[in-house]
Amino acid sequence: MFVDEVVLNVEAGKGGDGCTSFRREKFVDMGGPDGGNGGKGASIKLVTDPGLKTLIDLKMMKHIKGDKGVNGKGSNRNGANAEDVVVKVPCGTTITDVNTGDVLADLTNPNESVIIARGGRGGLGNRALANHENVAPKMSELGEPGEKLRIKCELKVLADVGLIGMPSVGKSTLINMISNANAKIGAYHFTTLNPNLGVVFAETGTFVMADLPGLIEGASEGIGLGLKFLKHAMRTKILAHVIDMGASEGRNPIDDFEIINNEIIKYGNNLDKKESIVIANKMDLPNSLENLKAFKKKFPDLKVFEISALNNEGLKELINYLGKKVSELDEVELYNKGEIESHILFKYKNEAPFTIHKNGNVWELSGREIENLFYMTRFTEDEAVQRFGRKLKGMGVDKALEEAGAKRGDEVKLLDYIFVFKD
Repeated sequence: MFVDEVVLNVEAGKGGDGCTSFRREKFVDMGGPDGGNGGKGASIKLVTDPGLKTLIDLKMMKHIKGDKGVNGKGSNRNGANAEDVVVKVPCGTTITDVNTGDVLADLTNPNESVIIARGGRGGLGNRALANHENVAPKMSELGEPGEKLRIKCELKVLADVGLIGMPSVGKSTLINMISNANAKIGAYHFTTLNPNLGVVFAETGTFVMADLPGLIEGASEGIGLGLKFLKHAMRTKILAHVIDMGASEGRNPIDDFEIINNEIIKYGNNLDKKESIVIANKMDLPNSLENLKAFKKKFPDLKVFEISALNNEGLKELINYLGKKVSELDEVELYNKGEIESHILFKYKNEAPFTIHKNGNVWELSGREIENLFYMTRFTEDEAVQRFGRKLKGMGVDKALEEAGAKRGDEVKLLDYIFVFKD
C-alpha cells in the first residue's frame, strides 16, 4: 500500500525530576545537600531509510511519545537520560508543523536525521541549586515537559524526470520499456494509482524517472488523483508531457496538452518553471502524423519527441536527450535547508517569556517560558514556592501586570491555576 501523507501527534519525553536530599552519614557532621539532577527526556528523531518507499508504517502509529528521564536520587546520583525515539521515513519526506504551517525539515539524503521534538531537560537537584546565599536548599526542580507537536509527513518522491499526462496515454508502458520499473498496465483509466519509479540507463549515466498517475481537468483543485500526486513532480528536474498523438481515447492531443499545462500552472510551486519536453506517443496509430503536424503548428517552440512506446520506436534518442539534460541541470532544492535548520534551532529565540490577557476580572498569563517554570516548580516545598515568586518578578511579571492595570488582590490565572496578585 502506497501512503505519501500522514499526520502525527509527537510528544517528547518529560525530563526526570530533581531530588531533594541531604547527606546522612555516621560520624560525619553537617551533611550538605546531595540530591541529584533528573535525566533528559527522550527526543523524537526522524531518520531517512533508503529502503523505505512509503509512509505506511507511520500511518499505523498516529501518536509517538518519548519516555520520561529517570529521576535524580540522593548521594549525588543523577538520573539517566531517556533513549531517543527514532522513527524511520523514506528519502524525500517533508515535515510540516500542522498548527503553524512552518516547514521543519526536508529530508532528502540517506541516513539524514532531524530532532523534530526535543525532550525536556531534567530538573535540578538541591545540590545543583546550592549557592553562597543558600548553601543547603530544601527544594529541587521537577523535570521540564517535552515538546508537543502535530506534524504532517509528506513524501515527495525523488526523481529526475516526471512523466505527466492524461490517463491512458502510455506513461506506464513507456517507463516499463526504458527502465527497470514494473508498472501495471490495463485498458482503463487511472491504472496507475501510485507513482512508479524506474532507473534509466543513458549514454551520460543513469537517471530516475517517475510515472505519475494520470491527470484530468481540475487536478490542481483536487479532482481525480491529480492534486494528491502533482506534489511528486516538485523534485523533478524535467517534466515530460506524454501525449496520445494517435487520439486513441477520442481526445484531441492539443486540448490534452493545454488542459494539463493549465493544471500545472494553477498548482503553482514553480512547476511551470521547470524544463519540459513533449513525448508524442502512439505514433504507430492512424492519424498520428496528421495530429502531430497540427500540434507542432500550434506549439512551434516545444521540444517534441516522436515515439511508439509499445513498438520500442524512438526511445533511444529520447533516453539520451533526457540523460544529457539531467546531467546539466542542478539538483532541485525545494527549501533552503540552512533556513529550516536555523528555524528549528532558534524557534523560541524571539518568543516573549509571557503574555498578559484580561478575561473578565481575571488576568491570564501564558507563554512557553513561564509555563515551563510553573511545571518545573515543586509547590509542596516552601523554598520552591518562594523561588517561583522571585523568578516571576525577575521576568517582569509584577511590573507588566501593574502597567496593564492589575490591582493588588486581583486574580491571576496561569494554565488551570489561579493566584492572588500580592506585594
